[in-house]
Amino acid sequence: MKKQEIIICRNFKEEFDRSVASHTYDKLFILTDEHTRASCLPVLEGSECLKEAIRICIGPEDIHKNLETLAYVWSQLSEKGGTRHSLLVNLGGGMVTDLGGFAAATFKRGIPYINIPTTLLSMVDAAVGGKTGINFNDLKNEIGSFCPADQVLINGEFLKTLDRRNLLSGYAEMLKHGLISDTAHWAELLKFDLNSIDYGRLQELAGKSVEVKESIVERDPFEQNIRKALNFGHTAGHAFESFSLHSGRPVLHGYAVAWGMVCELYLSHVRTNFPKDKLHQTIRFIKDNYGRLDFTCEDYETIYNFMKHDKKNSASGIINFTLIADVGDIRINQTASQEEIYELLDFYSETMG
Repeated sequence: MKKQEIIICRNFKEEFDRSVASHTYDKLFILTDEHTRASCLPVLEGSECLKEAIRICIGPEDIHKNLETLAYVWSQLSEKGGTRHSLLVNLGGGMVTDLGGFAAATFKRGIPYINIPTTLLSMVDAAVGGKTGINFNDLKNEIGSFCPADQVLINGEFLKTLDRRNLLSGYAEMLKHGLISDTAHWAELLKFDLNSIDYGRLQELAGKSVEVKESIVERDPFEQNIRKALNFGHTAGHAFESFSLHSGRPVLHGYAVAWGMVCELYLSHVRTNFPKDKLHQTIRFIKDNYGRLDFTCEDYETIYNFMKHDKKNSASGIINFTLIADVGDIRINQTASQEEIYELLDFYSETMG
């Protein structure tokens, strides 16, 4: 898989024009959702490249990350003269970069694309690493492909457009990167004041987070080995996300991952002796900032069944986890029985209640 070029922008318009100009293309398309069309696309007004771009706009948030929206993007590319030599720019959060990347990967068997993430979550997770896809049958990212963008342009100014919930959603993935990297980075993430945001410092921390992910992806682009470290918190987290979508009360991805980390830190403590003090420090941070997902013991079977459908599972009915024996001490390909999963759900309910 080709390596993405990650560009930390100092002059966003110049970097955008330079990135687009590095491609040879017949038509330029720019994909936004309704939110980024209103709040982020105006930042590019005056760009020479934007004047010629054909604009495609889709509905916002994860509820639109589906086959119907994907088909709409395909139809727009086709009806407006897209060819295998066209270029797509995805301007938006993780939903836009995931769906837009998959549209690019599959239209005419693949066209080049550029990601411009506009949320913290997409900057440190969705837009980098080459994973693309959509949700299907109430399952998170059930259909997709590995297809990296040619360039990812990170503009820290977009962070100032985010509300607290969306900042926190991205910060959960940063916390995950801290837990799988080193104690110093984990500790500085726990100390960062999320109630009084220093955006310059946040961009620095986001840059470190991208470095953690990119170093892992470069070593294992197709998730055969160490890239599975990035799944920490995601087996339970994706199940929570699917459960909330199925229940008609969807939650942001990062919130689900934060709650998933509570469960998987507990399993890490039980299975690999993850230190109790770090367990409690991390859970306290999550509880203080993310609240909790409401469910009862009557929902355990539904959540368990969502876990059984997770893409990371190696065999039918065997649920796969990434655990950590300490910060940065990663243990991939760990499994858990139904009884153990119900136990970690009990721990979550008791601890986060």
